[in-house]
Amino acid sequence: MTVLNVTDLRISYGPVQALRGASLTAAAGEVVGIVGESGCGKSTLASALIGLPAPEARVSGRVEVEGRDLVALPETARRAIRGDRVAMVFQDPMTAFNPVLTLGEQLVDFQHRLPAPKAEKRARAAAMLARVGLPDPQLALRRYMHELSGGMRQRAAIAAALLMRPALLVADEPTTALDVTMEAQIIHLLRELRQDHHGAIVIVTHHLGVVGELCDRVYVMYAGEVVEEGTTDEIHHDPRHPYTRALIACDPAHIAGRVERLPTIPGRLPDLTAPPPGCAFAARCPQAGPDCAVPPPRVRVSPTHAALCHRVRP
Repeated sequence: MTVLNVTDLRISYGPVQALRGASLTAAAGEVVGIVGESGCGKSTLASALIGLPAPEARVSGRVEVEGRDLVALPETARRAIRGDRVAMVFQDPMTAFNPVLTLGEQLVDFQHRLPAPKAEKRARAAAMLARVGLPDPQLALRRYMHELSGGMRQRAAIAAALLMRPALLVADEPTTALDVTMEAQIIHLLRELRQDHHGAIVIVTHHLGVVGELCDRVYVMYAGEVVEEGTTDEIHHDPRHPYTRALIACDPAHIAGRVERLPTIPGRLPDLTAPPPGCAFAARCPQAGPDCAVPPPRVRVSPTHAALCHRVRP
């Protein structure tokens, strides 16, 4: 069953066109990755998936969660869905919680729509903290966020997001603020939780290793557009868009042997106040030609694989 269906989503902040016609889907039981370098629109898309675009944003298109379009709904209706049917793990768990309330008080508050006694809600919170591997959940419930380590805070954030068993879980850079050891633990935890969570999971990241470990399908974003989509295996082993190939080439895990310099993608992202009329990646692409001055077609390579490029052949 399709849980998430995003169609031609466009978001602008004043003259900046942050998202330019993004479309994607996610089914129940599926983990979908969204990758790209900083500034490509990943976090803007993540916020739109939970119905939380910036106040000044202009939004068009559709973001359907279980058939309900978050773009068209009034804020009161979106608020009823948020936290219950769709939840998010933010980049920085320290700022995602209230610093003057204990973790237990907040996890109980997060269940305000649940018709149950406070003691039962606290017990559910403790059970979820135990499920995500937080040691001594009863003690953790009495602590403030500054008393928890970075890894413990991230586990608490995951527990908070899963507390109401949402149909869609969005994780925005869930391992960015962690050291390598803790990052591996959180990836392992998410891999375990996907067996329990029967909804869809969308992971926003710039880390291709996270995608390879967790995701079934991947959407590659550049300059506010989805430039390639496919299964994780297709994206890693048969990338078709030049930008996807450049991203993979820059991943240290794909560098064989010792090198003097780490590979980079030359140039910079285009100015999204006046995006190029043709391919947004053309100025940085080694395969660019005169035809790249016009908008590229979305070429379907296989039933699950497509790329937005003049050079791709079916």
